[in-house]
Amino acid sequence: YLPHFISTVVVAGLAMMILSTDGGLINAIIVQFGGEAVHFLGSPAYFRSILVVSHVWQSIGWGSILYLAAMTGIDPGLYEAARMDGASRLRQAWHITLPGITPVIAILLILSIGGLLNAGFEKVLLLYSPAVYEVADIIDTYVYREGLTQLNYSFATAVGLFKNVIAMILILGANYVAKKLNQTGIW
Repeated sequence: YLPHFISTVVVAGLAMMILSTDGGLINAIIVQFGGEAVHFLGSPAYFRSILVVSHVWQSIGWGSILYLAAMTGIDPGLYEAARMDGASRLRQAWHITLPGITPVIAILLILSIGGLLNAGFEKVLLLYSPAVYEVADIIDTYVYREGLTQLNYSFATAVGLFKNVIAMILILGANYVAKKLNQTGIW
């Protein structure tokens, strides 16, 4: 779970160091086996994968802690009764664990949908370059470039406001659907 507490700036710096064409670990291995160094962060083919892998590495531990904490709230007597009835581990997971953590899954899904449009602005801003704008540009980096570098404040504000309105609609919609499906929601 420790990577969750590492700053995004540090994670981006680690990615840049590991993937660097000049002394990066991955490129050193590629060169050692006779290949040519690859500019991973400057290649549109690799950029999305780098963002996804770094995000998964940074967040998987924290997510597992949340789900393990939710599973500790399930009565152990349910598992014992299921074992006595001959339920396999898969059946126990399907009929006891999954329904027991469904409220946590629903709430985390609603909160994740709220952040769906954010897409990791800090990490994208730290790792991208004009060479990968076509695959790396997200709404927030577009707003940043339009508002602060092009000095088009009103347009950037309108785009940012529109993004936040859409995010709010997504949160309200996800909460509504979650309440209709299993009576678990944020409010």
